[in-house]
Amino acid sequence: MKFDLFQKISRAPTNPHTTARPREYDVADLYRGPVASGEAPPDGARALDEKLRQAYFWIVNKAIISPHYDIEYNEGAPRSYLVGDSKRVLTLPSAQSYSSFILLPLLTFATRRKCLFVGGPGRGKTASAILMGVLSGASVRDVRRAMQHGHPQMTVADLLGNPLPADLVNAQSMGEIRIAWRAWLSMRVKIIDEYNRIPTRTQSALLTVMGDNYAEVLDQVFECPESAWYLTANDDTGGGTFQVIEALRDRIDVVVQALAFNPRFLGDLLLRIEEGIRPEELVPRELIFTEEEVDEMGAAIRAVEVPAQVRRRLEFFASQFELCERAGGQFEYMTKDTARLSGVPWNEITAADSGRDRLKDLGCQSVNGVSVRNLTTLLIYAKALAWFRGNPQVELDDLRQTLPFVLHDKLQPDPDAPFFALPENAAYRTDRVSWLRRLFDLANDEYTRLDLEHDDEVGEMAATFALGLDGVSERETRARIVKIEKLVADRVKGKKLYGHLYDDLLKLKYLHQRYTNYLAWLRSR
Repeated sequence: MKFDLFQKISRAPTNPHTTARPREYDVADLYRGPVASGEAPPDGARALDEKLRQAYFWIVNKAIISPHYDIEYNEGAPRSYLVGDSKRVLTLPSAQSYSSFILLPLLTFATRRKCLFVGGPGRGKTASAILMGVLSGASVRDVRRAMQHGHPQMTVADLLGNPLPADLVNAQSMGEIRIAWRAWLSMRVKIIDEYNRIPTRTQSALLTVMGDNYAEVLDQVFECPESAWYLTANDDTGGGTFQVIEALRDRIDVVVQALAFNPRFLGDLLLRIEEGIRPEELVPRELIFTEEEVDEMGAAIRAVEVPAQVRRRLEFFASQFELCERAGGQFEYMTKDTARLSGVPWNEITAADSGRDRLKDLGCQSVNGVSVRNLTTLLIYAKALAWFRGNPQVELDDLRQTLPFVLHDKLQPDPDAPFFALPENAAYRTDRVSWLRRLFDLANDEYTRLDLEHDDEVGEMAATFALGLDGVSERETRARIVKIEKLVADRVKGKKLYGHLYDDLLKLKYLHQRYTNYLAWLRSR
């Protein structure tokens, strides 16, 4: 009975409001009779998004005790309450909501990305990672044996493999030396426990595997399969034995915090102790994903559409953070990255920035900007979340919910910013997830205030250019160049320079150069 309890999967749909997908045409349909065509699909033929949702609900209800529904969705106004002296808001979501500690690792599994678990010891980080390995079809024993445990004496050979002793003696060249590669390199789910205890030199070898998907020892190369990665750390702010190299940290796609155990669920924990139950050993077979299914999930996720209005709001958000007006003499070099590369202390640069309202300017809250890799990752996870929810398009809420976990350790706050000095914002110094959500909300408020949904001349110019230059006359080209110059003049006239304006001006300069080059080509004809 105890095994039935843990292996039972609800047959009811996990998301009854899922949007129906158009059925793809199959030549085999021509050979099916009218009776066969009306038959319901067998139990094992569930849609993959439904299968992934079944896996989520099985894990969150049966395997990992995680009652923290911090990814909230609402249909209409939710019930909310002010709690405590700090007047924090407790919200009761009115639509299906999720636990980030379970959902983000599952989306990582579906997209074959890289997830870092952070949190104190004994909070379920390793257990969650093992469950992801079991979902890939590996046995619990194989997952545990393949897991790499970081320790201060870990060498490159410990991580990747050793040359065969006989070959070292008899080989006439490096190419003749065979390597006994570690078994974990071929796994579809790779787990690195306490990765910040790995020595710096070994971290560099790990970076090659994570970033380029191959391992190299003595000029011998092992090509690794596409994998989902799970790393754990008790403290990701320098509390490990070794400082994590920046390039390795940058390869991590999402950071998920393991929140505290709620003692109200002690009865569930007691049942597992008394019955000797290990949920990772009881994963239902119906929830195991084949390699082909993971490939199919990845293709379906990439096909999810990002509407123009959602993409535009993400552009506006990302444009807030890179500008640093005092960092560069040339317009293109007025960025925080220029400031970082200069080695000049950050407080000296910000002290000279007296032109803008540092409380209003969102860019003043961070010491860096958002990279191409960060934006790529954010779009992938937003697509994955929309697909998981059964939607063909990304909604703004999908971006809002995934953004804090993607940018968790990528967008670094400036603790000396005026924003954090306000008493009502003090909690954002320690709560990175809430701070990033707040940033996104503030950016959306500003986007709405500027009415950029309906008044975006730069966007219109870009859309016109995207139609192509075939057949555009010299006269029309000159007219567009003049219009761009007028737009630039209008935007720089008596205005302070903020991040979104800086990016608009660079976009206009780009369009101006493209039209200028095209005009020169027309003249040469």
